[in-house]
Amino acid sequence: MPARGRSPAYAQPVLHITDARTGESVDAAPARRGLTRVEVHVPGSGTGSLRVLLVADLLVRALELGGTPVWGVLTAERDQAELRAWVVTLGIRPFEDTRDVGTGLGEAQVLHVAAEGDATPEGVRIAVAPVHPEGPGILEGAAPDVLRLALLSHRRGTPVRLDAAALDEARATLARWRRAVASWARQPSRPIPDEARARLRTAWEDDLDVPAVLDVLTWVETVSELPDGARFETYAHADRLLGLDLTRDLGSPA
Repeated sequence: MPARGRSPAYAQPVLHITDARTGESVDAAPARRGLTRVEVHVPGSGTGSLRVLLVADLLVRALELGGTPVWGVLTAERDQAELRAWVVTLGIRPFEDTRDVGTGLGEAQVLHVAAEGDATPEGVRIAVAPVHPEGPGILEGAAPDVLRLALLSHRRGTPVRLDAAALDEARATLARWRRAVASWARQPSRPIPDEARARLRTAWEDDLDVPAVLDVLTWVETVSELPDGARFETYAHADRLLGLDLTRDLGSPA
């Protein structure tokens, strides 16, 4: 297999996020890339709390890709063990417990991620809409990566109906993309196309519009003029935000 170069991070990205307190768009990263504290507020271990954790994970990933040092902490009154188990299975970065970290490290900015309507301390507030599972057992048979993609397919301010059809669609998309990435990886590497990079950047920085990022990947998959090596590099780069392990099947039989 040809050697793969590491895709560069976007040059000087500025992530804009909507502050639920004011309705205004603010810079998610402080001036000069000072430390940002991302504090996650979850009341329990339900599906809505999992979505709050996932949005916080995306926020941390996006800030890190832009060169901002991030400190992630979790505020949860109950079900800590179950929440942390889901953090591992969903591929979410670990968060420190606010009970163990004290008052802070002199961070330049604090971003609070919470469910819509939940109270948070002062600071920029990032609200996450609820999830409505089809039934109480909907999570039991869902693979974690499938559940992650199903939740990523909606903007965080849009309520999600999580049913069998949504999970089936996510499962099929994930399988198709992994097969395609494994196939593209057998071809010579090519740089990420400028148009793909620009479209990803626009979606990435516009209030974490992850569905738009997924739309770019669909375009990269289907547009005829792109070399397969460029498709591979684009998917590998976007997966640094998405965390879907799209390169998992590299080296598998054709």
